[in-house]
Amino acid sequence: MVESESVSLQEIGAFIRRRRRANKLTQRELSELANVGLRLVSELERGKPTLRTDAVNRVLAVFGQMLGVVPAPRPPFHIDDIP
Repeated sequence: MVESESVSLQEIGAFIRRRRRANKLTQRELSELANVGLRLVSELERGKPTLRTDAVNRVLAVFGQMLGVVPAPRPPFHIDDIP
């Protein structure tokens, strides 16, 4: 796994946890609102890398958010790398 992926997953989990707590929701209440299992909410908050995107989006939707395509940092290339 690329380290930047795990950082992003950790950030998503931290976002969910912060928003859940700010709204005074338990993990169980959030799971019911998002129509997902309690285990998924727990794993999401811990940054598990193998969760289904549709399930993650259901949880994010509770807070008016969704996953999306964003620019990613790319390593610099050298002209000598081009065949």
